[in-house]
Amino acid sequence: MFAFLRRRIHAHREPSAGRKLYFAVLAQSRLPAFYGSFGVPDTVDGRFDLVVLHAVLVFRRLRALGPEAALLSDETFEVMTADLDRSVRELGIGDMAVGRRVKAMARAFYGRAQAYESGLSGTESLEDALRRNVYRTVTAPDALVGRLAEYVRAAAAGVGRQSLEDLAAGRPGFPPTPYRAADGS
Repeated sequence: MFAFLRRRIHAHREPSAGRKLYFAVLAQSRLPAFYGSFGVPDTVDGRFDLVVLHAVLVFRRLRALGPEAALLSDETFEVMTADLDRSVRELGIGDMAVGRRVKAMARAFYGRAQAYESGLSGTESLEDALRRNVYRTVTAPDALVGRLAEYVRAAAAGVGRQSLEDLAAGRPGFPPTPYRAADGS
């Protein structure tokens, strides 16, 4: 009975800043255009890759904002990890394997974060990083990979302009719709 009351009380509570920010990342990564005109596979892996891609941009900005952003970064990461754990369980992965699966996802996150950071800083090709990760299960034409890279650069610039207050309010600054190449393709 008390658990029921606690749930009702907590149901009316304002979502935390980390929760708002993570769910903004999730909403952007679920835009249908990514799975249509951008050719990202609409699979568990494809969706995971887009969540990671957008989360990396947010964590990159939080890191640049310095120590005052550390709490929001930690909270957002905790919310993301809990959501990944829940998602793995919903896929029917047994309790004994959930921990291993989530650890593998965390390793994948850090590997992709490093690759995208290298791509955005110019020490590596962003297109190559996207091809190796987002498009690893399909053969994507160079033009498609290039369009996604343009979108990622535009999204990184948008997120890079956001204040800590914007991020804490769940406004990461992603382009409102996936970026289109100048020629409209």
